[in-house]
Amino acid sequence: MSALFHPRIGEGPVLLVVTLAAVSELVAVRLAPSGIRPAVSGFLLGAAVAVLAMTALLSHRRRRIAARHHPVVSTELVDESWFTARTLDGFPVEDVRPRLLGPDAPDLHRLYAAWILAPYGWDTAWIGHQLGLPHDIAALLVGAARARHES
Repeated sequence: MSALFHPRIGEGPVLLVVTLAAVSELVAVRLAPSGIRPAVSGFLLGAAVAVLAMTALLSHRRRRIAARHHPVVSTELVDESWFTARTLDGFPVEDVRPRLLGPDAPDLHRLYAAWILAPYGWDTAWIGHQLGLPHDIAALLVGAARARHES
């Protein structure tokens, strides 16, 4: 999994607004006197292009800000160099070992990544979602990592 999927929940209302705007523009052009229809059409086209450019700019800015504050964790970028003896100190091997033997066992690198991220404010739900870990394993690692760092 190279990038984790995030659904776009705002697309439906945006499509509805765009459709309503297009219909109202067509009505405005049809109702305008024939002598000023080119001017009305040009104005509406310019306004639509300006709104589209502003929307693209704001969307790009929002994505940059979101990426800076909530980076997506990809396990393809994680290798053995992340997991030194110091970063894995206190890792609850005995607690997670029974979960590693099952048929749906999570990848050990994902568990290590959760262990590294947990003390820095990422909560159980976020870590479980981003790393594809079951809630009980994510909660175990988050609780153990925070207890270790608080002491």
